[in-house]
Amino acid sequence: MVPAFEPVRGGGARRRPFRALGRGRRAPVVLLAVTVAALAVAGSGAGTDTGASAGAGASPSGAAVTPRARPPAAVTVRLVSAPVRIADAETVRLLRAGDRVDVIAAPNSPMGGAGEARVVATGARVAEVPRSGETRSDGGALVVLSVPRSTAAALAGAGVTSQLAVTLC
Repeated sequence: MVPAFEPVRGGGARRRPFRALGRGRRAPVVLLAVTVAALAVAGSGAGTDTGASAGAGASPSGAAVTPRARPPAAVTVRLVSAPVRIADAETVRLLRAGDRVDVIAAPNSPMGGAGEARVVATGARVAEVPRSGETRSDGGALVVLSVPRSTAAALAGAGVTSQLAVTLC
């Protein structure tokens, strides 16, 4: 003989997180949710002590308390394409798109000793290189670099007054 028992009802798993609400226990659930939200805000640094309390920056043990340092915000630098005339076309043939280069400016002077060479751009990414046969009669070649706008201005100014060279990084 089989004993009498309550029928098994399926679908209860969907209501499992809300069971406490259905039984009249709303206050503890709401209190728990508010506590979790408060801890999340405090953990993100919004509620950190700035030193105005607890002895103006001192802990109870007497050691100085420093506020929690936030990581620096991601700064996006907008890159622009800067065409640069490199004096030595043979050097440019060594470059490939995606390479990182430093651009060096040597002042134009007939004797070559009027000034020192200086680095105009560091770590510039090569965007385009000329195809073979695209060089000037004086041996220069045009390379397109991806650099920040301020560096592009410095490269343009240096290209007018100096001969430019590149070194691979």
